[in-house]
Amino acid sequence: MAEVPVLKKPWLVAAWPGMGNVGLNALVYLLAKLDMTLFAEIDSGDLFDVDDVEVKRGVIQTPRRPRNRLFLWKDPSEKRDLLLLLGEAQPPVGKHAFCREVISQVRSHGVERVVTFAAMATSIHPRQPSRVFGAATSEAGLRELRRLEVEVLEEGHVGGLNGVLLGAALEAGIEGICLLGELPQLLLRLVYPKASRVILETFTTLTGIDVDFREIAAQVEALDRQLQRVMDDLETAEDAEGGEDAADGLPVPPALPSPQEALTDEQRTAIENLFDQARHDRSRAFELKQELDRLGVFRDYEDRFLDLFQTRGE
Repeated sequence: MAEVPVLKKPWLVAAWPGMGNVGLNALVYLLAKLDMTLFAEIDSGDLFDVDDVEVKRGVIQTPRRPRNRLFLWKDPSEKRDLLLLLGEAQPPVGKHAFCREVISQVRSHGVERVVTFAAMATSIHPRQPSRVFGAATSEAGLRELRRLEVEVLEEGHVGGLNGVLLGAALEAGIEGICLLGELPQLLLRLVYPKASRVILETFTTLTGIDVDFREIAAQVEALDRQLQRVMDDLETAEDAEGGEDAADGLPVPPALPSPQEALTDEQRTAIENLFDQARHDRSRAFELKQELDRLGVFRDYEDRFLDLFQTRGE
C-alpha cells in the first residue's frame, strides 16, 4: 500500500459542473498548470443512481456512477499544499451526508480551509468584465474578501454542493470561502472562461500561488471575438429593420456543438494527438480541454481526461 504523504497546511478547493462550467473550468486549469496528481477518491456509496449506459460502436458498456476525485499539489516552497476535489456530478439526494463524508476525509489530512468555486448569473452585458462575488464562514474570512475587493454576497443562497460543503466545513470548525464568478444570464449554456479567470486571479492572490494565466486569457479573448461577431450581426440586423430587438443588443448563445458520434475522423485524430501531448506534458491538458469543450464532448472524454493525472507526467 502506497504511503500517504504528510501535507503542509493544506487547503481544499472544490467545484462541480454548473452554469457556464465556471468552477469546473477553473479547477481543471489549476489541475493542469500545477501538475497535480490523483490523491484519493471519495466513495459516494449509493447516493448516485445510474440513469443510462454508454454505447460504443454498438456495444453497451458497464454502468458506472459519477466519480469524485481528490488531486494533490505539493508546494515546492513547502508553505501550503492543495487538495483539489473535482466531482463529475452532484448527488440528487444526500448532499449533506456526502459533504460531511468529504470533510471527514480531508480533515484527517489537516485541511485548514475549504474554498469552493461557483458561478453567479446576472444581467451583465458580455462586453463588461466579470466580477467575483464571495461569502465566508467567518468575519475573518469576510475581511479577507473585502481586502481583495471581492463583492460580498450580503444575502441569498449558495446552491448545491458548492454551498453545502462549506456548511459541513463550518460544522467541523474549518474555515470556508465561496468564490462566485459572474456571467451573463443569456450565456449559461456556454463555457464562460471570463468568470473562471477572475475566480482564479482572486484565488491565487489569496493563496500566494503563482499560476501562468496566458492560456485562459487566450480562451477569454477567443470567446470575446466570437461574441463580438454575434453582437455585430445583431446590430446590423437591427439597423436594417430600424428597431430594437427584445434582447437589448445581447447576443443569443451560439448553437451548441455536435455530440461525440458526429465527430469527424479529422477531429478524432486531433483529439488523440492532444491526449498524447498532454500525457507527456500535463501543462498542455487545458489546451485539450478547450478543444473538447469547443466540440461539445468533454463529458464523453472526462474520465479519460482526468486519468491523465493518475501519476506524474513523463
